[in-house]
Amino acid sequence: MSAASLDGGDWIRGITIRQPWATCILAGKTPENRPANWPWRGWVLLHAGKARPDPAVLRDPLVATTIRGRELHRGAVIGVARLIDCHPDQGPERCASPWAQRDVHHLVLADVHELPLPVTATGALPAWKPTQDLVDQVLQQLPHLRP
Repeated sequence: MSAASLDGGDWIRGITIRQPWATCILAGKTPENRPANWPWRGWVLLHAGKARPDPAVLRDPLVATTIRGRELHRGAVIGVARLIDCHPDQGPERCASPWAQRDVHHLVLADVHELPLPVTATGALPAWKPTQDLVDQVLQQLPHLRP
């Protein structure tokens, strides 16, 4: 399948994530916690939202260690990942990740790639269809990424 034959949002979606969680995903955080199920499976643009991070969250030891030395970009696509699963919380015996919150849905991400240069973009909630121009800007930095 050729990316040229597909409109940007036909094979990829955008997901807006507040900081510092977006940067934590680039550093290995999984799952991403969401209040509802996500039926989409496939590639997602990791968009860091514009909201300022909660100072209390930045002091959390797990978060602080994970983001140490990293810039918390906001209002930009900072990476891509494959969304391979979404399941309701099934307790720590099924999802032992320290990032897993209880009583929510867990988005399981794989093949996470950080962009060398963030691409300014406006996101939306919950998942959004990116423009072809935005997808093209991402593919310039990650030329190996294809549908």
